[in-house]
Amino acid sequence: MLLGGVCLGLGASNFVRPRPLDAATVALVFLVGAVGFDGPPRILFLAAALAVCGLLVGGVRLAALDSTVLAARAGQVGPALVEVTGPVRRGEFDLRIPARTLRFDRQAVSEPVLLELPLGRSPPQGAWLALNVEVRAPHGPEDGFDERAWLRRQGVHVVLRGREYRVAGRRGGLGGLADGLRRWLARGVAPGLEGERRAVVLGVVLGADEGLSKDLRDRFRSSGLYHLLAVSGQNVAIIAAAVLMVAWLLGIPRWLGELGVLASIGGYVLAVGLQPSVVRAGIAGALASLAWLAARPRDRWYFLFLAAAVLLAWNPYNVFEPGFQLSFAAVAAIFVVVPRLQRRLDGYPVPRFLAATLAVSTACGVVTAPILWLDFGTVPVFSVLGNAVAEPSVPPLLGLGLIAAVVHPVLPGVAASLAWVNGWLAAYLAGCARLVGGLPHAQVSSPQALLALLAVGGFVWTLIRR
Repeated sequence: MLLGGVCLGLGASNFVRPRPLDAATVALVFLVGAVGFDGPPRILFLAAALAVCGLLVGGVRLAALDSTVLAARAGQVGPALVEVTGPVRRGEFDLRIPARTLRFDRQAVSEPVLLELPLGRSPPQGAWLALNVEVRAPHGPEDGFDERAWLRRQGVHVVLRGREYRVAGRRGGLGGLADGLRRWLARGVAPGLEGERRAVVLGVVLGADEGLSKDLRDRFRSSGLYHLLAVSGQNVAIIAAAVLMVAWLLGIPRWLGELGVLASIGGYVLAVGLQPSVVRAGIAGALASLAWLAARPRDRWYFLFLAAAVLLAWNPYNVFEPGFQLSFAAVAAIFVVVPRLQRRLDGYPVPRFLAATLAVSTACGVVTAPILWLDFGTVPVFSVLGNAVAEPSVPPLLGLGLIAAVVHPVLPGVAASLAWVNGWLAAYLAGCARLVGGLPHAQVSSPQALLALLAVGGFVWTLIRR
C-alpha cells in the first residue's frame, strides 16, 4: 500500500503539479495524522503522505523533462555533436536515431533529440557524430499519430535532420559499458546466421526488432506474438537459473552464485536497454536474489510496485506509454487470473505445460485487449492459438542464444553449432507468426469486434470466479 501511494502520486503528477511548499505541508499533515492511529488507518495516512511526496517528485521530474534549449532554435542550421543513445530504426525513407545533443553551433547543450539521417549505413550505438543539422519541431497529429506528443513524453522536443556525418569518438562510463555489452551479445548470440533468422534471434534475446522486415513485424503483431520480441521476466529468469546452475556445478557457494545473478541481471539490462518491461523484469529478478541473500520473504506484488515506482520516478510520462501499460497489466493478469484459470483446467486432459500456456495467453490477451484498442485501434484475435503453438520454442531459443554468446569467444565452433539449431527455432517462430497472423480477421479494428472480445473476457472472468 505504501508503494502504491508512491506510484499514485507519481502518476497523478501528470495532471497536478502543486507548489513544493504546499505539497510539503500536506505531507506533514498526513504524517502527523498517522501518529494518532494504529494498524490500517496509520498505513493509509502514511500512504497518503507518500502519495503527496510522489506528486512533488513527479512534478520536479516533469519540469526537467519539459525543459528545452533547442526548441527555441527550430529552423536554424549549424554544426552539432550528437551522441547515439539507442538502436537505429530504419524507416522507409530515412534512419531514425535516438540521440543526445552535446553541442550545437559552438554552444554546449545536453538534451535528448531524434536524429534523422538518409538511408545508408547505420552509425554505431554510443558513437559521437559530428555533422551539420537542421533543427525542426516534431510533427503534430497526423494520420492518427502525434509525433510531438510521443517525443515529448521521452523528453525530446526537437528533431535534428542531417546528412553526412563523421564519427568523432565514443561515449564512456556506464553508457559505454552498456554499448560494449550489447555489441558482445549481438556478435555472439547468433554467429553464422544471416537475414531473418538472425533478426528473430536478436529480437528474442535482445528485444531488437530493427532487423525484421515490416511485413514480419506486422505478422507478429497481428498474431499476438509481438510480446516475444520484448525482453520480459522469462529472459531474466533463465539468466538467473543458468548462473545458479553453473555455480552449483562448480561447487560455488549459493551466496556467491546469487551475487553472480545480480551482476548478470545488471549487465543484461544495460545491454538490452532501459525499456519498461526490461527494467520491471530486472528489478524483480534482482530483488528475488537480494531477498535470498537477506533471508527475507519474497513478495511479487512488492516487486511489481517497486518497479513501477522506479520507472515513474524516472519519467512520470511512462504512465501513458503502451509498453508500460501492457507490461504491468500482463504481469497483474498473470498474478490474479492465471492461477484461477489453471485450477479450472485441472479437471481436463490437458498437459500441464499446455494448460499453463493457455491460461497465460488467455489472461494476458483479455486484460491487454482494451489497452491495445485504445493505443493502436486493433486487437489480435488468435493470440491464444499463436502463443500455444509458438511459446514452446522461445525458452530453448533464448537459452541457446545466451549460451552461444558466452562460449563464442573461446569456442566459436560450438557457438556456431548452437546458432545453427537456433536458426531452425527462429524459422519456426517466424512461421508461426506468419501462419497465425495471416489468418482471415487475425486483427479486429471495429467497435463491434472489440465488444465481442470484451464479452469473451467477461465470460472468462465469470468462469474463474465460479
